[in-house]
Amino acid sequence: MEVYSFIVTFFRDGGFFLYPMAAVFVAGIAIAIERFIVLTRARLENQQAWERITPSLRAGNFAEAMKQAEQSGSALGTVLCYGLSRARTASRRDDIEKAMEESLLEIIPRLDKRTHFLASLANIGMLLGLLGTIVGLIAAFSAISTANPAEKASLLAASISVAMNNTAGGLVVAITLLFFHMLLEAKTTAVIDSLEVAALKFINAIAERGGGLAAPPPAAGSGAPATPAMGRRPAPAQGTA
Repeated sequence: MEVYSFIVTFFRDGGFFLYPMAAVFVAGIAIAIERFIVLTRARLENQQAWERITPSLRAGNFAEAMKQAEQSGSALGTVLCYGLSRARTASRRDDIEKAMEESLLEIIPRLDKRTHFLASLANIGMLLGLLGTIVGLIAAFSAISTANPAEKASLLAASISVAMNNTAGGLVVAITLLFFHMLLEAKTTAVIDSLEVAALKFINAIAERGGGLAAPPPAAGSGAPATPAMGRRPAPAQGTA
């Protein structure tokens, strides 16, 4: 009850600008909670997908790995689907890397979505607090200049209370939302780094298999030049006597 009474008194003595500040704070907290849930879920889904797909990659069963990646519905599954699809038609490492980089360009904006709003809302809350402080100080000086001497002390105290409450409210909003912004940025970076590491491990697994899923080179005498497998250099031509 004491906390509730304090909050009620704080808003009653703080003036009008505390209410838009509270709306900004609630919006920021809602975004922070939603982003925290999304990023935590993405991290767990990526871990589960990697644990299911890794045995197939190590065994060279890329068809089963493709099936597992499609069924996972995770960000990592999307990245691996791009890589496996490109590995069906391309044998060069660079081609597979570019395909996976393309998938990351689609995924990263979804992971960063709305997180940058927290920094903007923190600034808005701080500026609202500053505006409320200025309004309170203006009211304080007006009370000193126009009020009756008997009422000056009470009016001055009320106006200063408005100014200080707005300053405190703006600081609470800014500090809280900036903290959540920092936390979510760290979580987003961790998820993106894990995707990049998994993509690199996948490309290395494809390279170790000598070209992954690409179709084998045409047989000798077919008239078409053979394409060397990814990760291997063609043997040097033997000189003729």
